[in-house]
Amino acid sequence: MTKTALIVIDLQNDYFPSYDGAKWPLVGIDAAAANARRVIEASRAAGHFVIHVRHEFASDEAPFFHPGSDGAAINPAVTPGSNEPVILKNHVNAFRGTILKEMLDANDVEKVVIVGAMSHMCIDAAARAAADYGYETSVVRDAVATLDIEIEGKTVPAADVHAIYMAALGFGYATILSTEQFVEAVNGSISA
Repeated sequence: MTKTALIVIDLQNDYFPSYDGAKWPLVGIDAAAANARRVIEASRAAGHFVIHVRHEFASDEAPFFHPGSDGAAINPAVTPGSNEPVILKNHVNAFRGTILKEMLDANDVEKVVIVGAMSHMCIDAAARAAADYGYETSVVRDAVATLDIEIEGKTVPAADVHAIYMAALGFGYATILSTEQFVEAVNGSISA
């Protein structure tokens, strides 16, 4: 049986508008976190290896995720279990400068499932890196959020940013699933 790891990336307070003092609120983060919670619960029930990744920038000069701040803490919607590792990263890519790959390999992981934030940054980077390292990679699209971005004076709505990045990942790097599809597949493997 293929060993699966769920990687929960950057679901931290600064991204949640409901967090008092949120420094970088994302569009749809509450719904994405609720779906991520369902994915986490299904993964735990299936015995998947659940890993949380938390971002802190190297200095307080960054616009969000200041070192040691409450804003950089994992949001209570997706609190890690006592036996679930939390990896600290300082770069967009969760594999860069961390022990993520070593942890996956030490646990004989062949397949990774990714949820979290932001679609066009850390989710994209982690999914591409995972695929490049040879892991069978999936992203749960409705358990991921982002925000509006601007280019050349034009605002690109978060929904469009998200759709474009999910489409690009699905084209060559990952299987793109909904929460329902993931939960149904996991529940089917548990009862089989």
